[in-house]
Amino acid sequence: MQDDGPLLSRARGGDLDAFNALVERYQGLVYNVCLRMLGEAAAAEDAAQETFLSAYRALERFRGGSFRAWLLRIAANLCYDELRRRRRRPLPLEAAAAVLAPAEQSPHQAYLQGELAAHIQRGLASLPPDQRLALVLRDVQGLSYEEVAQAMRVSLGTVKSRIARGRARLRDYLKARGVLPAAAPMLVEED
Repeated sequence: MQDDGPLLSRARGGDLDAFNALVERYQGLVYNVCLRMLGEAAAAEDAAQETFLSAYRALERFRGGSFRAWLLRIAANLCYDELRRRRRRPLPLEAAAAVLAPAEQSPHQAYLQGELAAHIQRGLASLPPDQRLALVLRDVQGLSYEEVAQAMRVSLGTVKSRIARGRARLRDYLKARGVLPAAAPMLVEED
């Protein structure tokens, strides 16, 4: 992980190039979290842009710590607001398959992967937002439990509980539909 300190100092001093460097560093992460939370590419792009605008406006209020966690907290809050606003519209099947399917596969493999991706995306969408965010940050984005706790502003125990409950619900969702893959690393309990 790169040190954000020098760029943050310059950005807080009004250096737009420094803030743009932070945007470039984190735009993929923020977009992916928003996409997994909202389920639609256009909504994720809007939320990611709004995240960076909000972060820029609030840069003076950043109190230190992990900039990444602070940025993800802003993104999560914006996604929660959007989910409340639209009452959780589900992701179209084609969009889920395009987002989650790897590019180089046989047509049959791509079809099966797309079906699984659609089920996983619908399963994620069925989770309460706090469990969904915890799962996305930990299992999709690969953040540590501590980073997830910091990003969500909750205790480590709460994060572990949300992840365990979210994994269990997602596993049950997939089992009920007969699509739980033989090797589902995202759904295997750790620690």
